[in-house]
Amino acid sequence: MVENITFLLPYLALLSHAVLVVLFLALLSRHSWGAGLQVFLGKYTTVLACLVSLIAVVGSLFYSEIVGFEPCVLCWWQRIFLYPLLIIFGVAVWKKTTSAFLYAVPLALAAALVSAYQSYVFFGGVSLLSCTALEGACSKIYVMAFGYITLPLMSLTVSLYILLLAWANKIYKNENYNA
Repeated sequence: MVENITFLLPYLALLSHAVLVVLFLALLSRHSWGAGLQVFLGKYTTVLACLVSLIAVVGSLFYSEIVGFEPCVLCWWQRIFLYPLLIIFGVAVWKKTTSAFLYAVPLALAAALVSAYQSYVFFGGVSLLSCTALEGACSKIYVMAFGYITLPLMSLTVSLYILLLAWANKIYKNENYNA
């Protein structure tokens, strides 16, 4: 069962990248073909962000607690920034508010920076930290699928989803206030 899940997760990450690109293009094209999708995203941003956060927490705990991948220092920093999002968005869904993005965006940006740096080093960039040096714990690659999907890239994907949903939320609020 664990092998099947670990085999499937990179495919889900690949699919989520395609969906992320489509959602981004829909927001850019919100005055033409993306209008319906933008309204949907705007109405359900908090619920979708809560779902993305839940998937991120469950996925990272699956890899560390069930599969046995030991999180490195940078992975822990990504968790520190991403795990509170589940609570923030969970409370926001419960209270039926969209103001959670005010608190979530800085956390998602911080997680994106850490995961982008770790991905940069994985793909041959110059390491600035000792933990990402050639033999450092943060340089160990547990997942490599399709030539680019790694655990830090999955974390970056979650951060980008949260930031995209924050943008969709802002657009939705601004366009509804102007109407």
